[in-house]
Amino acid sequence: MSEQNKPFVITDRRKFNLDGEPRADISPEPERDEHEAAQTSGPIEVPTSAQASESETEHTSDDDLQDLPPGPTAEQTEQSRAAYEATAERLDTAIRAANPGADHPPAMTFETLVQSIYMTTIVQLGGATPEGQQPQVDLMGARQSIDMLGILEEKTKGNLSDSEHRLLESALFELRMAFLEITQALARSASAKTPNPTPGKPSIVR
Repeated sequence: MSEQNKPFVITDRRKFNLDGEPRADISPEPERDEHEAAQTSGPIEVPTSAQASESETEHTSDDDLQDLPPGPTAEQTEQSRAAYEATAERLDTAIRAANPGADHPPAMTFETLVQSIYMTTIVQLGGATPEGQQPQVDLMGARQSIDMLGILEEKTKGNLSDSEHRLLESALFELRMAFLEITQALARSASAKTPNPTPGKPSIVR
C-alpha cells in the first residue's frame, strides 16, 4: 500500500476516562532512565568565583581580618640592643665619676627580677608601713603583682635552674598566703562593723 493510501489513525492518549477513572485499555508509559532525566531537568547552576569569594567572606571571622604589625627584623633587634647597652654603660660611668667609690650597679638577673616584684607586692600589702601608722593596702595592685609572678612561673616552666625555681615558688607561696590573710582580716573587720538588728525591732535598710 502506498503512503498516500495509508489510513489516518488517531490515537487517544488520555490516561483517564470521562468519569475521572484511569483507563484500563492504556498501558503505562515506560519510565525514563536517569540519563534522560538528567538531560531534561535543566542545567545545574555553578557559582561564579565572585559568588564563592563572597560566601567565604561571610564565614570569615573578624579576628582573621586583623593583621598584626610586623615585628622588628633581627638586624633592628641587634642594633637596638647594642645601642641600649652602650647608653647604659655611659650612664654607669657618669654615676661612678660623680660618686667616687660607689659600687657598680648589680646586673639584672632572674633572681633580681623576682625579688623586685616580691618587694613591690609586700609594699602594696602594707608591709612597709611605719610602726604606729595605719597600713595602706593596695589589694588590686598586689593582686596584679602576684599574677605577674604567676605568669613568670608558667612561661619559664622547664627553663629555670633549681635555685631560680625554688625562689619563684617560695615568693609566690608567701605572697599568696599574705594576700589571703589580709583579705580575710579585712572581711572580718567589715563584718564586725556591721550592726546587727535588735531582736523584735524592724531594721531599715537604706
